[in-house]
Amino acid sequence: MMRPGVKQYVVARPLYSEESFSEEHDKVYRHRKTMLDHIKQYFTCDAKRAKNAALSLLPVIGWIKMYRIKEWLLSDIVSGISTGLVAVLQGLAYCLLASLPPWYGLFSAFFPVVIYFFLGTSRHISVGPFPVLCLMIGSVVTRLVPDEGPPANITGFEGLTRDEQRVLVASSVTFLAGIMQLAMGVMQVGFVVMYLSDTLVSGFTTAAAIHILVSQLKFVLGLEVRGISGPLAIIYTLEIIFEKITSTNVCDVVISLVIMVVVFIVKELNDRFKSKLPVPIPIEVIMTVIACGVSYAFDFKTRYGIDVVGHIPKGYESPMAPNLHIFQETTVEAFPMAIVGFAVAFSVAKVYSVKHDYTIDGNQELIAFGVSNIFGASFKSFAASTALSRSAVQESTGGKTQIAGLLSAIIVMIVTLAIGFLLEPLPKSVLGAVVIVNLKGMLMQFREIPYLWRRDKPDCVKFHTFSFILFPFVFFSPRCSVLANIRGTDIYKDRKDYVDIYEPEGVKIFRIPSPIFFANIEFFRGKLVEAVGFNPLRVLRKRNKALRMIRKLLKKGYLQWTSKGFLNMSCGPIKESEDESNMEELDLPTDFKDLPSRIDWNAELPANIVVPRVDTHSLILDFAAVSFLDISALKGLKTLLKELIRVEVEVYIVACDPYILEKLHNCCFFDDEVQPSMFFLTLHDAMLYILEKHPLESTEKKPDYDRIITTVTVHNPGGSLRSRDRNAPDPETKF
Repeated sequence: MMRPGVKQYVVARPLYSEESFSEEHDKVYRHRKTMLDHIKQYFTCDAKRAKNAALSLLPVIGWIKMYRIKEWLLSDIVSGISTGLVAVLQGLAYCLLASLPPWYGLFSAFFPVVIYFFLGTSRHISVGPFPVLCLMIGSVVTRLVPDEGPPANITGFEGLTRDEQRVLVASSVTFLAGIMQLAMGVMQVGFVVMYLSDTLVSGFTTAAAIHILVSQLKFVLGLEVRGISGPLAIIYTLEIIFEKITSTNVCDVVISLVIMVVVFIVKELNDRFKSKLPVPIPIEVIMTVIACGVSYAFDFKTRYGIDVVGHIPKGYESPMAPNLHIFQETTVEAFPMAIVGFAVAFSVAKVYSVKHDYTIDGNQELIAFGVSNIFGASFKSFAASTALSRSAVQESTGGKTQIAGLLSAIIVMIVTLAIGFLLEPLPKSVLGAVVIVNLKGMLMQFREIPYLWRRDKPDCVKFHTFSFILFPFVFFSPRCSVLANIRGTDIYKDRKDYVDIYEPEGVKIFRIPSPIFFANIEFFRGKLVEAVGFNPLRVLRKRNKALRMIRKLLKKGYLQWTSKGFLNMSCGPIKESEDESNMEELDLPTDFKDLPSRIDWNAELPANIVVPRVDTHSLILDFAAVSFLDISALKGLKTLLKELIRVEVEVYIVACDPYILEKLHNCCFFDDEVQPSMFFLTLHDAMLYILEKHPLESTEKKPDYDRIITTVTVHNPGGSLRSRDRNAPDPETKF
């Protein structure tokens, strides 16, 4: 019991063994589903489930029904045109990475986009070529059809030119990767993306960025360098470049430097002033048009020997069946392509789904990309994912749905069918410069290396080595639970298992039963949101939107502050604002500085504003079983804690391992919002602290508050008491 004015407590209860505890406290019987029960449920079908299956396989049906033509169509048109122009340029540029003729990049920016429109669950990503995937395809292409020497002994190469052989290889390996993605989606293994930690993905993409940079040097310098594949390919490529450096085409170098400097500067300005610009300046497109015009006017190809894009055939080629012999030769390469393509696209899609408050389905995304790649490969396109810069253009220019993506595909189609000839004088050095500038984001990930080395040397090596082996056991076995107090004790058990329990109003206790790392942090986040009954990020955004509207109404005079609260001065109903500008500000803490008073979010709000109620004022996270926390999980945990704190939920972490607590300090986990004072030694300490801090919610509404612990003293009859306190005055044990 809490002593008045003193922060200490004395607990007295019977000594329990597991057997004696189960005898005294009735346990609730709960039927746990067996594997057979899950299998039966999975194959059970009714009308409702069939309808849900159809909607899940064709997500376009779900969002097209609620499409707001007046509010969204114009934004989607602007976004589609902007994205389409960028997609044309990147399709040509990234095709060079795949060692294919440039115009095949236009096919990859068209066919997969059309299929994803019907099957994808993300409304904002731009589907098409991705540089890392293109590089992986290029390594396979140059292995089977090298620049110098005969191609591999593949049935079906007979009578084909070198370019046609390469297209066959690229489309066949894409077809195989699509089959793998489709199979994984049908088998519901979308969780495979969780094998890839942020650190692992960053390392992979950074290494790929270096390879891409080296591969584009031959275009920037105007050199003829044969494609090399296999181990140490990057070293051999650099060796050839340095041997031929004296043959550099000065005109190519000048053009590339001008393009890179201008594009880099304008991109930085776009980032800095994105809140003030209606749409980002499409500097890549502008510079490409200028370079194309100058090249044509001064005949760069003839006068300076510059390598240009050249003839671009009009229209699409007839469909082509994949080569089964190539399947056998490329199975090992196709699987990582399938995983990387999906993982990158899913990661970007998840960012935008959180930002715009809708859900995406990992399994359906696998199906969407699988079918997109299978269909696209039949028409000679290569593997599709999403480029971060292109998706950023589609989202930042106001794109609301995949109608913007479909319009971008139409722009690509127009170029392919009608005006592709205008791009024929475009120097390849311009495309190489565009590729290099777009590597900035991936190359900047080098900054993470010192951070990881300082903060987590052993864990980065040890844990990420064994996490792939331990993943199935760690991820599938834990059962998160909500705990409750066993009346009259300081013991806390799963509230579903016992009858005589006590749960203070407004307090939730969530137990995390395993180590937390990159593969299960999202799983635990989902379980926690389910346990508390609300999504803190969604609530925070609703509150900040409500604050925006209240400020506008006060400024316009539609609301007035009185001693009794807000008074509606408008005669008619006031519609809630749909303003989605500055979405990033919605994730910041609620700011009441311009308002006459703080707002009680659980009370009735003015002007018909509705915000989800949050009945939880305190959340306790039981870390007693958490023996490990990696960098990715640490970032995810901090983000979640900030979201909860910003919706006025007090968070307490109990029984944290000293090693983890030390690691949190070393990794700069704490700041003005997430503070060390939230950590408590035991669960009971945190509970009593909360009950003292919130007496109205606990004592007045719960008359049996005192029964959370007893005041009976437990004696230790007839035996000696082992104690570190040699001056113990009493043979009684109080704990």
